[in-house]
Amino acid sequence: MMNRANHLQKLRDESFDLCIIGGGASGAGCALDAALRGLKVALIEKTDFAAETSSRSTKLIHGGVRYLEQAFKNLDLAQLRQVRHGLEERHILLKNAPHLAQPLALITPVFSWWEGLYYSIGLALYDWFASGRDVLPRSRWLSKNETLQRAPGLSRHIHSAVLYHDGQIDDARYCLALIQSAAEAGAVVVNHTEVIDFEKDKSGIIQTAICRDLLRTDKSQQKKLRVNARIFLNCTGPFADHLRNRANSTLEPRIRPSKGVHLVLPWPILGSRDALLIPKTKDGRIIFAIPFENALLLGTTDTDCPADEAEPVLEAGEAEFLLNTLQPYVHTPLDPAQIRAGFGGLRPLITASKRHTKSLLRDHEVEHDPASNLLSLLGGKWTTYRLMAKDAVDRVCTLLGVPTVCRTESHLLPGAEAYEADFWKKIERDFGLEADISQHLALKYGTRALRVAALAKTQPELSERILPGYPFLRAEIVYSVREEMACTLRDMMARRMRLEITDWQAAGKAAPVVAGFMGRELGWTEAEKQKELTAYRALLDHFKASAGRH
Repeated sequence: MMNRANHLQKLRDESFDLCIIGGGASGAGCALDAALRGLKVALIEKTDFAAETSSRSTKLIHGGVRYLEQAFKNLDLAQLRQVRHGLEERHILLKNAPHLAQPLALITPVFSWWEGLYYSIGLALYDWFASGRDVLPRSRWLSKNETLQRAPGLSRHIHSAVLYHDGQIDDARYCLALIQSAAEAGAVVVNHTEVIDFEKDKSGIIQTAICRDLLRTDKSQQKKLRVNARIFLNCTGPFADHLRNRANSTLEPRIRPSKGVHLVLPWPILGSRDALLIPKTKDGRIIFAIPFENALLLGTTDTDCPADEAEPVLEAGEAEFLLNTLQPYVHTPLDPAQIRAGFGGLRPLITASKRHTKSLLRDHEVEHDPASNLLSLLGGKWTTYRLMAKDAVDRVCTLLGVPTVCRTESHLLPGAEAYEADFWKKIERDFGLEADISQHLALKYGTRALRVAALAKTQPELSERILPGYPFLRAEIVYSVREEMACTLRDMMARRMRLEITDWQAAGKAAPVVAGFMGRELGWTEAEKQKELTAYRALLDHFKASAGRH
């Protein structure tokens, strides 16, 4: 279903009801929704699925504790609605892919009895606003001893803590599961393909997107693709204004990109399966420290940033801010030398006023430009991707005159069929794989982990670990190329394995093994393989230098 050459050929040969530009959460969600409604769908992604904002989130699915606080302080019904929508969608994300999204307990430490009362009341309201369908445990006030038992790395100066629950998501792999599900429903999906222009009819309506295959390194060989569709939908997130301007140069900018960064620390600093919510920072935001991939993910910041071609990265000043923010809450002295990795991303905030970006609602809007007929899905956040897609595809169907209903609320994603929390034990039992490997495969692939394990059994070398001490199997490299459209070394390291965003040093060590097996599958020459490795090592060095890690 995910053979790139076959999908490229379909782009060339077929015409579509809907062409979606952008393969992040919103684009992937729209592709699945539209395909399930019976539309003929194409999705084009410039780099890789979830390569930008959708793989660089805080990995939370939530209604927004901060939004609820602001809603009550400002008596803002719009923010209350946004919280309720987020909590309703939280349930659906947890249900439709339980291997990729799980409940997560969060601890909010407090330093006085009054603070504890304040946050207990607020989080009780948060529980009350939840849909009730996901039956997550209710919030409760923990004593100091209970808190330190759950999170032994916390500061001994805390008074107590309030515990509540939200959800955690592997964002890049959840997006990939949406893409896979859309492809299995009939959508044509292609990554590493750029839309460079539009062709319009005499009245100015877009009829064709002119694209080029970016995997052809020789630009003279980058054959142009002409993709014909009745409707084009812009799902490019923080870069949406670029495409809007290409379709109609008179449109005013609507997106105000905001940069958020995260850094990764060793897990023992907190030593907990629970996450930490830091409710107050000097810039008015909240910060999370979350267990992810056997490490501790700390973020995020919020600063204005242009949506240009330069990839946002963790910078030394931002790392210092995050470490200084965390320090009062943990017992261990923090030092920049402890940073294992970091990354930056852009939020697609909709321009609403001249207020600070932290005050802008990350709500969404479906914009229709009647002059070009371009639809643009603007704003939003990971938690509400499905609702965003529903609204956008509803609009598509209205324009096409096709009466349909959304079917994504109960649509299980690949790997969710018959999945149970102890599914990893079946992998361990049936294939003789070690427990950590079996648990890793179950959480990344769900019940389709059996396919990866079966592939590992076909060749002894595929059953070996990519890197000692890490659960990744060499079979995953082959599987990701054949079944998940992994095309470049970074596709694998950053979004299929997630090693790039959790451990730069380990990513550098694993890269030659990954490149070797990818090269075999994709037919790379030795020179092409070395070019991939050289570029990737330079990228990791750039990340380290930007963060002040030399």
